[in-house]
Amino acid sequence: MADLAIALQAILGPKGWLSGADAEPYRRDWLNRYGVAPLGIARPASTAEVAAVVNICRQAGVAVIPQGGNTGLCGGAVADQANAVIVSLSRMAAIGEPDLDSGSIIVDAGVVLAALHEALEPHGLMFPMHLGAEGSARIGGLIGTNAGGSQAFRFGMMQDLVLGLEVVMPDGTVWDGLRAVQKDNAGYQLRKLFCGSEGTLGIVTRAVLRLYPTPKQQASALLVMSDFAAAVSFGAFLRAEAGEFLAGLEFFSDVGLTLALKHLPDLAYQLETRGDVYLLVEIASGSTRVPLDEILTSALEWGMEQGLVVDGALANSGAQRAQFWRLREEQPEGQRLEGEQLKHDISVPPGAIARFIEAGAKLCHDILPGVRINPFGHLGDGNIHYNLSPPEGRADFDGKATAFAEALAALATDMGGSFAAEHGLGRAKIAMADRNRSSTERCLMARLKDALDPKGIMNPGVLVRSPL
Repeated sequence: MADLAIALQAILGPKGWLSGADAEPYRRDWLNRYGVAPLGIARPASTAEVAAVVNICRQAGVAVIPQGGNTGLCGGAVADQANAVIVSLSRMAAIGEPDLDSGSIIVDAGVVLAALHEALEPHGLMFPMHLGAEGSARIGGLIGTNAGGSQAFRFGMMQDLVLGLEVVMPDGTVWDGLRAVQKDNAGYQLRKLFCGSEGTLGIVTRAVLRLYPTPKQQASALLVMSDFAAAVSFGAFLRAEAGEFLAGLEFFSDVGLTLALKHLPDLAYQLETRGDVYLLVEIASGSTRVPLDEILTSALEWGMEQGLVVDGALANSGAQRAQFWRLREEQPEGQRLEGEQLKHDISVPPGAIARFIEAGAKLCHDILPGVRINPFGHLGDGNIHYNLSPPEGRADFDGKATAFAEALAALATDMGGSFAAEHGLGRAKIAMADRNRSSTERCLMARLKDALDPKGIMNPGVLVRSPL
């Protein structure tokens, strides 16, 4: 393999090929559960260089592992074999000029999401994708996992925000589908095929993204709810009452709030009352004539009259709004700093959220009494990040991780939901997918993979079993 490394270094230059200690930051996943040392890290600076890397690896029979910000939670962006090259898109980070009339922009796959948000601010436009890892997550990775985030219920997931793609295919050819149109029915919707493919069908190098006008006003509230069922009922009322103005509907528990406040001393909780369940509500409008404060205040009054809302406060400034959002966004970090954890990415119909959380708690406590359950997520689209910490005084889960995952996956499936809502399958959930989805569905995915990547070099062992 020394010849391959020499050839790749010749193509990419000294900044474009990393090995040894220089490759260490790319080797392991964010949770430090997956990843072995690959042959090296290819850091191409152009689509042509990506194509050249894929070509050489294909000829050598070496696996190609696309990597964005490496913030995924299912081990899908790191190698599971030494005979592999990780292709990092970090050097491809160009942001084009936004098309103000069409509401679109062309960006490289290596663009960090937060950098895109910052670049759009002077133009009065926004890309409506927000998530906790936006300071490190890259556009290519968000496309590969079909990311969701806190506004997915209003604007859709990544596949709904992508108008066109440029992709390096497993044979080294380049598909140029950079068309900035919403309506394009000239055959199969190829751009959506690559959204959620986790790098198993090709490497996304550039994308045309949909943009929206930045809201001219926002109103936010942090609420203490009587229980999860109350949060679901109030959420249904808000969807009817606030309609198209509803921009955020996030929930978290007191378990998660306690951990966040314990480990992040700069966080501040500003309500007088604590409860078991909290709801973060945001409404927004592109017009200054819409009485958002009145809409939200009226909804809160109704919720209190119905006994659904125990306490609450409207943000009186942008700074307070940011503090409210941090309480929700720092939930994963607070639990990570507490120690060992198990993460489960679940979705159910929004009306079933409370029933899932209640039934899931019983399952989990039957498996390991005293386990701490920290559900949080997106009430608007039914996405529950159902995370666990060991019982107080314990450092681990007594080997019960698989039992938790299987029980919760089966429960979600029985409720018409999914055990992989927005994080994908990666390497972690292939067996789970085989057990919880029909053989016809899994076979269709495997046949797609085989048709586009007959040599099986693109991210083998991710999403579908490899070899077929």
